[in-house]
Amino acid sequence: MNADIILVLSILVAAIVFFAWEKIGPDIVAMLVLITLAITGLVSTDEAFRGFANPAVVTVWAIYIISDGLFKSGVADFLGANILRFAGNSEGRLTAVIMLSVGLMSAFMNNIGATAVLLPAIVAISRKMKISPSKLLIPLSFASLMGGNMTLIGTPPNILASGILLEYTHGLSFGFFDFLPMGIIILTSGILYMVFIGRHLLPDTSIKDDLAQSYKIRDYATELTILPDSPLVGKTIQESRFGEDYDLTSISKLNKSPITRISPQLSSTRRLVSKSLPVRRTETIAANDVFLVKGKLETLLKIKDMQGLKIGADIVLSDRDLQGSHTSMAEILVAPASSLVGKTLKDAHFRDQFNLTVLALWRAGHPVRQKLAHIPVQVGDVLLVQGARESFNLVDKDPGLLLLEPVADDRRRTEKAPLALAIMAIMLVVVTMGWLHISIAAVTAAFAMVITRVLSIDEAYRAIQWRSIFLIAGMLPLGIAMENTGTAQFLADKIVLYAGQWGPMGVMVGIYLLTMLLTQPMSNAAATVLIAPIAIDAAFQLGVNPQPFLMAVVIAASTAFLTPVGHQANVLVYGLGNYKFLDFTKVGLGLTALYLLLVVLLLPIFWPL
Repeated sequence: MNADIILVLSILVAAIVFFAWEKIGPDIVAMLVLITLAITGLVSTDEAFRGFANPAVVTVWAIYIISDGLFKSGVADFLGANILRFAGNSEGRLTAVIMLSVGLMSAFMNNIGATAVLLPAIVAISRKMKISPSKLLIPLSFASLMGGNMTLIGTPPNILASGILLEYTHGLSFGFFDFLPMGIIILTSGILYMVFIGRHLLPDTSIKDDLAQSYKIRDYATELTILPDSPLVGKTIQESRFGEDYDLTSISKLNKSPITRISPQLSSTRRLVSKSLPVRRTETIAANDVFLVKGKLETLLKIKDMQGLKIGADIVLSDRDLQGSHTSMAEILVAPASSLVGKTLKDAHFRDQFNLTVLALWRAGHPVRQKLAHIPVQVGDVLLVQGARESFNLVDKDPGLLLLEPVADDRRRTEKAPLALAIMAIMLVVVTMGWLHISIAAVTAAFAMVITRVLSIDEAYRAIQWRSIFLIAGMLPLGIAMENTGTAQFLADKIVLYAGQWGPMGVMVGIYLLTMLLTQPMSNAAATVLIAPIAIDAAFQLGVNPQPFLMAVVIAASTAFLTPVGHQANVLVYGLGNYKFLDFTKVGLGLTALYLLLVVLLLPIFWPL
């Protein structure tokens, strides 16, 4: 083993460790890999940046635009809503219909988009039918991964594997529907598993109709009266600097009506009977104004004399207290495309941008009780917000924030739906017939979405998940370095050495298991980029067709069922479903074993070794 191989393996191991560590974004890790490879001379300058012009990478960002076109035009909403009508009142049938819906959608749009389209409807259905969201959300995210196995554009690993195969063999690649036979088997068997086995392993978390109670925000709510001699009189809410200096959140403004107790026996339990009005940062504070605020009691006691405030008793809040004719309350899910990710609410100027107050934050199954303004937002966080009803329209227009209620049809450009469907259909025909390469066809279709005004050019740029693009483009040079230095051949030799005694099938199983393990802590696209060269070299060494080996790689790359961080679709439902980390493992182990069995028994039938 020469020095270059040792260096490449060291970079590979370091990348995997950093991916699993999660303290650094995966896109940053990928760019560090690219820089390291270039500085050490393991790849040339041209090879270091070749990933950004790679046809597979170009196809991925074009598919993001096409997917958003289907979303903005209401096509995805229409398909999801109509399929869900067949669910009925049975939990088992509802699970099957949800999985079939998102599976079919993710065959033609990215997994995250397919999951996001159905999330609000499923949350609403779970509340209406009194079914715990935890019974439905893991099936949703898992099925989005299963459905991606059916077409070339269903998931980035498929596109990448086809591109790498073409580059290595100079002619051999996958067609648009080459993935379909195994994809149908994967989706069908996954649905059956979840309906008859998996859903019984899911937790049944209690449902609380009252969001304020669920987020436990009552512990910090109190009534605040502005005394006539207060130095705050005449200042605006923004100038008072309640949030910046004292971490106090102004939830709403109350009229002068008194707050009465429900029962004399419950002295600490009070109910608002006064009218709640939204608080705007530009609103001027007047003497005797009464605000409902959330913050630490010790902070209020410290500043009450200094600022001329009168503090009321603790208040047990309910949704009715926080909503009125002018105000409302809702949950917002932070998606991967959100500009909030990695920023604090203060740095992102959330309140100024959306005119909404963040009452609480839910993360990984628990409400966050720390100072919200200074906590970096993560993908999958759920924000409980309150404000004027018209402010929620601003949230719905942000592609990175998912309002957890069914989206009204008038917020979609439904008149553009026929155009979006026609563009998608033409692209499919052109690619299926082999008239254009998938990258050219996808870019043309994305451009058509813009010039026909299904999307604006700004929306098209925002639709691209640039972190994923940089992740893929940054990791591709590592695959090149593995091939140039003989590292891929070295690892392929080791796999053949230890698994070759069971023949090509044993080697394929070894590659499948390696990919499956790698895709748990890291992106499925990154896992595909790393393992595809090894799989191809192993196939060449055995003198067999590399296509079944790569088909095993892409299926394994989509089996991110063991952890909530294995795929961003899992991250989206993790906190929302109030899951524990091991809930994914408990359900995913059986599903992972089932897919390994299917690959062994059925993959060689469709793709002979």
